[in-house]
Amino acid sequence: MLVILHPECTVAEVAAIEETVQKMGYTPIQVPGPSRTAICVTGNKGPVDPAPLQRLSGVVETIAVTKPYKLVSRETKVDDTVVHVGDVAIGGDADPVLIAGPCSVETEARTIAIAEGVAAAGARLFRAGAFKPRTSPYDFQGLGVEGLRTLSHVREQTGLGIVSEVIDARDVGVMAEHVDLLQVGARNMQNFTLLRALAEVDRPILLKRGPSATLSEWLMAAEYLLAFGNSNVILCERGIRTFSDHARNTLDLNVVPAVRELSHLPVIVDPSHGIGHRSRVRPMSRAAIACGAHGLIVEAHTDPSTAYTDAQQTVDVETISGIVSDMAVLAELTTSSAVTAKTGA
Repeated sequence: MLVILHPECTVAEVAAIEETVQKMGYTPIQVPGPSRTAICVTGNKGPVDPAPLQRLSGVVETIAVTKPYKLVSRETKVDDTVVHVGDVAIGGDADPVLIAGPCSVETEARTIAIAEGVAAAGARLFRAGAFKPRTSPYDFQGLGVEGLRTLSHVREQTGLGIVSEVIDARDVGVMAEHVDLLQVGARNMQNFTLLRALAEVDRPILLKRGPSATLSEWLMAAEYLLAFGNSNVILCERGIRTFSDHARNTLDLNVVPAVRELSHLPVIVDPSHGIGHRSRVRPMSRAAIACGAHGLIVEAHTDPSTAYTDAQQTVDVETISGIVSDMAVLAELTTSSAVTAKTGA
């Protein structure tokens, strides 16, 4: 249930409303927004009797929330959430953002050269994994803390914000010292211990969809982050497992407009993992922006064939430049279409 508050509701009135919710056996969570301020009633497994709340001073109305994911739902928050990673805005009406870099942190010299290349090509954030969860225990597992130090040097020399995957709740603290946007990989989407740890850290979170996750399961994973205190969450579609064998995964772009309809959280797309072939990354990047994604995360390298990991799906810097150009064209077309729709011209 959502309790809509009067715009001039006092601190004492809010406290009384929250106390009543707690006495009813539920947990109140404030949901501020530019168009309305509300308290979301969470912890209920069935309908909530609105009568005790409706009679309280400061309450305008109560609204039933039908979705199991309450805090990420547009029923709770109508306005788009915009997540800031440093000075880069993701979501809402902000221009689509490109995140680019190698799958793994490599030598410091190579990693900095890649960062400089993608920055010159138009990327706004730099991605690279210091810790790499791999299917085979014999594959390269990342450079760990040494890789994190390299990422800090990348930020210092290029000014790019850093995106990197955290795979263990015990590493959240050290990751937060070096990384601006903490990524939850597909394998960890339902690692609830990790999600609760990330909810307590002062960093935005990039939550990738699990390889077999439904839209509802994905949004419920995001609900963990919001419910335990971190509202700065970006969703990422990266392909799901199907019967198809012509690509690494099946990139489910249909989910992008569905997310935007159901949730206020920003959503980006990872065409690299969604396809698994570098020749198709740019076309699917165009498709992702065209269907409403707030950005892309793309694996890129100055010499893709020598990448430590995921070489087959890693694009070169020239392709990054092309994707940036495509994004600008599509953003202009989307803006023009929106203006036409509003004016009827």
